[in-house]
Amino acid sequence: MPSHPPLRYLTMFLLLAALVALAGFGTHRVAQQLGIAELQTTGLHRLDLYTASLEREIGKYAFLPGTLGLERDVVELLRNPRAGALQPAVNNYLEQLNERAGTLSIYVIDAGGRVLASSNWRRDDSFVGEDLSFRPYFRDAMNNGNGRIFGIGTTRGEPGYYLSSRLTDDGRTLGVAVIKVSLEQLEKSWTTGEAPAMVSDENGVVILGSVADWKFTTLRPLDESTRSAFDQTQQYNRRALKPLGLRELRELDHGARLVSIRNDGPEMVTVYPVSGRFLAQSRPLPGTPWTLTVFSHLEQVDNIAHSRAAVAVVAAVLLFVFALMLAERRRHLKDRLAAQQALQQAHDELERKVDERTADLSAANYLLQDEIAERIRAERTLRAAQDELVQAGKLAVIGQLSTGIAHELNQPLAALRTLSGNGVRFLDRGDLATTRANLERIAQLVDRMGLITGQLRSFARKSGGRLQPVALDAVVDSALALLEPRLRQAGAEILRALPAAAPRALCDANRLEQVLVNLIGNALDAMAGQPAPCIELSAAAIDGKARLSVRDHGPGLPAETLAHLFEPFYTTKPGSDGLGLGLTISAGIVRDFGGTLTGSNHADGGAVFTLEIPLFDESTVND
Repeated sequence: MPSHPPLRYLTMFLLLAALVALAGFGTHRVAQQLGIAELQTTGLHRLDLYTASLEREIGKYAFLPGTLGLERDVVELLRNPRAGALQPAVNNYLEQLNERAGTLSIYVIDAGGRVLASSNWRRDDSFVGEDLSFRPYFRDAMNNGNGRIFGIGTTRGEPGYYLSSRLTDDGRTLGVAVIKVSLEQLEKSWTTGEAPAMVSDENGVVILGSVADWKFTTLRPLDESTRSAFDQTQQYNRRALKPLGLRELRELDHGARLVSIRNDGPEMVTVYPVSGRFLAQSRPLPGTPWTLTVFSHLEQVDNIAHSRAAVAVVAAVLLFVFALMLAERRRHLKDRLAAQQALQQAHDELERKVDERTADLSAANYLLQDEIAERIRAERTLRAAQDELVQAGKLAVIGQLSTGIAHELNQPLAALRTLSGNGVRFLDRGDLATTRANLERIAQLVDRMGLITGQLRSFARKSGGRLQPVALDAVVDSALALLEPRLRQAGAEILRALPAAAPRALCDANRLEQVLVNLIGNALDAMAGQPAPCIELSAAAIDGKARLSVRDHGPGLPAETLAHLFEPFYTTKPGSDGLGLGLTISAGIVRDFGGTLTGSNHADGGAVFTLEIPLFDESTVND
């Protein structure tokens, strides 16, 4: 019995509504989770940058308070506060030190908490004579040896980071040295970031922030006892310390949280949103009781999630309509194929198409086999051409080195001629001892000439191409020995950073030596004309790879060159100095080892080329 049409339509409508709701909700949730995960990765990177900048800023001054104990006048003043002649000298010393260090103020406090000397002694609001025994940084230094606290000055109301150290003499506590540092410049650099950040202290008070209105607000409401303690220590100089308006919505993985920030005051003018929903990622700062938090706004993630959910809803509707059309088509097709004759005709037609398709597939299979054979032949031809290019590159390097090697051999040959002539004369005189010494010197010179020509012969011969364990330090030594005349002529300094137990890579030593000779030669070309060229060579074993780097101190690689670095026949040298194949061949050699060759610019200047080659598995030797 056929279903009633209204009931059938209601069923389809309910099915469509369920499909749309499931597709929209599921896609929105997945897109939002993926967006938050990507935002977490970006936030961790921002945390690293902010943490490094803050640690670097504080670390510049961490040693300064303790060094005041090395100044004789400071120690004498603390030992004998009534020595009036010492106070002006110490004041002047602290004033000059403060100007050179770029700090806000530097002062010395006796054991009772009274300021004896200060860098701002010339000012009307000088600290000299003030009683600061109630300040936490003084008490921490007296009790623990050091004090670290962010606070607001009681005299000028100027916020800063206080670093204090106890000063002693023969085990007796004389007083405390205090350095006050401004972090305002660091805060200004944070305002140019892509996301707001802030630093809160152990009391939950925001002491640093890329948003000015966030400073000296609290992450949580403060009770009256806490506020009374702050009024007693005057750490925040009786600031209002209003709540920031931060509310935690949900905990996420890796310490991340979804939070909301409500701005009840006037609208802030910032380069990024400072209210709404955020992904908050926090990290404690080493050496301090502070916590750094980076806020990544979720507006873009929500917009992307909404867009993808809308696309999923439209796709679900289209899929539902397509399914209805397909069902209707199948119903009509079933009616049309009811008769046996129509079924037989369809079967015959299908058989004919199968035969045609089979014939087409067979022909395509034959063509594919011919193409595979042709590709194998082309690959063999390419490999042979690459080997010839490698050998041609070696011969080109040998041609460049021939002048230096000829110069190296001329001196031993001249010495051999002189020593042999002298040996005949001494032999005629019967001086056998001197004759023996000359012959031994001749043997040494012959060995030296054999070493020079042996390195050249080893470099020139064709490699067998078999991969074997190779010690990187030995390959570096061979390459430097080949280029020694050119390095000496250029006056280049070689800085080696190879570990005592150099890693062994699975490669071909002769071909790897060719790559190093090419990279070091390019480094010398890049520094041509410099008064003191320098090349850095370093090696390390990282994640199953042997990493070997060659860095020059030249002008670096232009952006256009980086884009075409390993393209054949691309070169920045004059036409007579190169064909642009050296790096292309070198990259192909390293790729045959199963490794990579990359080039980039070093952060401190110059170009750096990095080879990563698989390490030799030492466990296979024992097996």
